[in-house]
Amino acid sequence: MNRPENPAGPSGGGRGAVWRVAIAAAALLAAMAIPAAGRAQTPAAAGDRDAVREIVREYLLERPEIIEEALGALRARREAYEQARIATAIREHDAAIRFHPMSPVSGNLEGDVTMVEFLDYQCGYCKRSLQPVKDLLAADDGLRVVWKEFPILGPVSRFAARAAMAAARQGLYLEYHLAVMGSRGQLTEDRVIELAGGAGLDLGRLRSDMEDPAIEAYLDETATLARTLGIGGTPAFVIGETLVPGAAGGERLRELIARVRSGG
Repeated sequence: MNRPENPAGPSGGGRGAVWRVAIAAAALLAAMAIPAAGRAQTPAAAGDRDAVREIVREYLLERPEIIEEALGALRARREAYEQARIATAIREHDAAIRFHPMSPVSGNLEGDVTMVEFLDYQCGYCKRSLQPVKDLLAADDGLRVVWKEFPILGPVSRFAARAAMAAARQGLYLEYHLAVMGSRGQLTEDRVIELAGGAGLDLGRLRSDMEDPAIEAYLDETATLARTLGIGGTPAFVIGETLVPGAAGGERLRELIARVRSGG
């Protein structure tokens, strides 16, 4: 399996700062290692050690921005490495992410761009993202949206996710989704059923389908997939090879969709 290149190499932004700190740190470590000789340590060696420590201390006190530059460079490399890891994971699990036969799909089923959303019906940030996603579905006739039920906020979330999957079997997933995600107030099992009825679902069939072990297995499979991608919360969007954690505005989503269309 191909893995992203480790970002520990010397290239990248802030290289000079990183290596200045690295040299200073190496000198300090070398100085601190002098006592390894134990009792054989000489006064001169101890003096050298203290001198190097003082040089490093003075240098960093005079140029404290070097530490900030080095930390920024390290943070950027870690972020780049994580994005590369995620992109690799998305490629390796593309079929499960975008084309799982049980995943509900809205918009253009043959669309040229697929946007995947991992969601929880009790998630306030998911509710905040509802309108941007609705706007995209209404405005972009080439967009295909895949919904991934990822109930992480307790038993009611799991109940609502099972009902969503059962609603998909009646061809009314989006109607259910909009009703439950757009609701206000505390969500309970009774409230889920009430909202499902208002969305036009056959409640007897809904309750029966919700008990299908295949739905439970699919939700477990989706949770495993989310962990593989590094998704720890909701919402999370996958567009192309980019993972967007958290509530995303319409502008950001449109930007990523346009990037995929342009081949970027």
